[in-house]
Amino acid sequence: MSKSSFKSSVVSSFRMSWNSFKSKLLLKYVLSYILMFLVPLTGVTVIIYENAINDLRREIEQTNVNQLSQVKSTIDERMNELQQITSRIAYDKQLSSYMVHRPYYEMEAIDALGNYKANSSILEDLFLYFHQDENIYSYRGLTNVHIAFGNFYQYGNWNSEQIYRDLNEIKQPMIRPAENVNVNSRKDSMLTLLFPIKPNDLYPTATVVYLVDETKLTGVMDSMLSNFSGNSYIFTQDGQLLTSNNHGNALPQQVLESLSSLEPGIHSMKLDGVQHSVVSVRSTENNWNYVAAIPSYQFFSKVVHIQTLFLLVFFITVLFGIIVAILLAKRQYHPIRDLIEFTKRKSPDYDTTRNEWDWIKQTIHDYSARIDTQEPFVRNQCLLLLFKHGKPDDPEIERMVAGAGLEHPHGQGLYVSLILAWDDNLEGEESSNIRQRLQEMLSELEFPDLQARVYGVEFSTKDQLALLVSIPAQAQEPVRTRIEKVVEAIKDMIIGHAPIVPYLGVGMPYPDLASINQSFIEAATAIDNRILGSNGRVTYFEQLQDMIASPTEAYWIPKKLMLKLEQSLKQGNETVATQVIADLIAEIKEAAVPAPLLRCICFDLLNSLLRTAHELGVSEVFAGIQNFSVFETLEELEVRSTSLAVSICQQVERNTETDQPSLIEDIVAYVDQKFADYTLSLEHVALKYSVSISYLSRSFKEKVGHNFTQYIWQRRMDQVTRLLVNTTAPLKEIIEQVGYLDAPNFIRKFKKETGYTPGQYRKLFTAAKKEPE
Repeated sequence: MSKSSFKSSVVSSFRMSWNSFKSKLLLKYVLSYILMFLVPLTGVTVIIYENAINDLRREIEQTNVNQLSQVKSTIDERMNELQQITSRIAYDKQLSSYMVHRPYYEMEAIDALGNYKANSSILEDLFLYFHQDENIYSYRGLTNVHIAFGNFYQYGNWNSEQIYRDLNEIKQPMIRPAENVNVNSRKDSMLTLLFPIKPNDLYPTATVVYLVDETKLTGVMDSMLSNFSGNSYIFTQDGQLLTSNNHGNALPQQVLESLSSLEPGIHSMKLDGVQHSVVSVRSTENNWNYVAAIPSYQFFSKVVHIQTLFLLVFFITVLFGIIVAILLAKRQYHPIRDLIEFTKRKSPDYDTTRNEWDWIKQTIHDYSARIDTQEPFVRNQCLLLLFKHGKPDDPEIERMVAGAGLEHPHGQGLYVSLILAWDDNLEGEESSNIRQRLQEMLSELEFPDLQARVYGVEFSTKDQLALLVSIPAQAQEPVRTRIEKVVEAIKDMIIGHAPIVPYLGVGMPYPDLASINQSFIEAATAIDNRILGSNGRVTYFEQLQDMIASPTEAYWIPKKLMLKLEQSLKQGNETVATQVIADLIAEIKEAAVPAPLLRCICFDLLNSLLRTAHELGVSEVFAGIQNFSVFETLEELEVRSTSLAVSICQQVERNTETDQPSLIEDIVAYVDQKFADYTLSLEHVALKYSVSISYLSRSFKEKVGHNFTQYIWQRRMDQVTRLLVNTTAPLKEIIEQVGYLDAPNFIRKFKKETGYTPGQYRKLFTAAKKEPE
């Protein structure tokens, strides 16, 4: 019974595994994991293998360079020995012409030459010859020049007459390359060196002749090639081959000419059809060039064991990787299988023949479609923020505005605000349908011929829509003409699709979204004065002054600015109101008006502010009217007018803000939860809870007793001190955890507030905590 149960369990497990592998997605996972490690592994293996070969090659080549340098140093030492011998012979009194030609001292001169010859390990023979003399001296004795180089040493390409001439005429050292010389009926390869004496004398009187056996030099060079077969050469500074040592096929003459001019270093060259590694070293003593050429195929014979080792490790790794890939694929597939099982329960029509990812993709597509339906709400929220406050200096909100597509898509753009109003003579459901149709039609609109985009949003005023229009900044037509065309296109579209007659108020164009709140106030001013527009239907803010002012009247405050100021006060827009007052004062300063008239103009500005406050029911400002009416300069007037405008706007906001006692409590709770987020800002919170920044700042301070920035800093400080005392986490990690990215600045502020650096604070309070009570 036990065996049967065990067998059944094994069969069931096998079937489950097999059913899993029947999934195409799982097979794709397995293959992808295999490829994920196999492709990089192959690449890394090839790279490591190539690097190993190249490193071995460089190591061998560098060894050859070092050995060749040793050869150069050794031969340079031998050549220096010959030069020193030449100098000593030149100044040796026993070997002067006078002493040598006297029979009594002749034997002493021959003995001296024998001593000099014994001082060099590479000399085969040494001769001293005085110009125009028939005899030549060596360590063996005296003999005739023609006999010495005609009988004893016979050159194939240098007869005794040429030798006699060279001995008498050379004024600079002369070197003959290695050549075969018959020495007593035996052929030896020798180098012949002739040095005039005295050295560097313009008129030498004698010549020293050195015969060097080539094997003395090639024996030194043999140590360079180690176990490799190759060729080595020594070239003079003129490119003449002095000697060579071939452990392989000799290279043709034209190839040797190219080797003689090589720069010092390691070169990869193709010589006589075979790839070679060529090493070149140049002597600083005599400018000779030492060259070694080794066939490249010899390097690969050294890496056969490396290749075998690499293949063995590679195949073992591949086998192990396949096993791991299968396990990881099954582990990765488990959540997807669970998701599919959940989908099956929610969707009975699940198609088992489809790939799991296709089903998940379809599910995500369905959710995406739902999110797309929410996109207009995000865009509307951004539009309301821009119309109210302009574009705030908040990176997250800037990304939200850019993501909503409100910026002009083709480079620099111009932005203008429009307000649409209409006479609604309809009632009930028909009126609601018209309003909804206008919202759908104007929520997102494009005029390709005019390169214009239009975005609309409903705001609190009854039967009015606010529109944002963007056009390219650069165009052949004037800006005013292009805006008029867009406005006419919008008006025609509205008339063609809705049974209403629209009114349009148009603000001024601005080069960026940061100033669109200015244009919105101007559009609101224009729509409030639409009776002055063309046929009472389209009113441009910039035309208000021309429509109201008469050409004959004296200077007064521009009517359009006064209207814009009144509109900003009615909407409680503190930013625009203060900016308009600054523009008004600047324009008054530029206008050279008499002092009595200037006084009247200033009081007209104050009267406009007070009149608007009275219309809005803001009676609180009249209590301190004596403070506003006393001023001596335009600067004082600007300060008092700005203060009055701010008071009016704040009271308007208090009157219009929704009275929700729990709103600020929710905001404080949200800040307490998100204070460690470095992107948290006053603008971000205002946008999230759909309140103005000024209202939020004021209400937040009234609630917690600190302004927004101070409260965030204090919350972060409390968290840092708690973590310093209760944890051993690194300081940088703690600072980042509380949302502060500038660690040095935080440390400075921390020390300023507590008197200690964070490190000192941790040591002090941790030690105090450990002390027994």
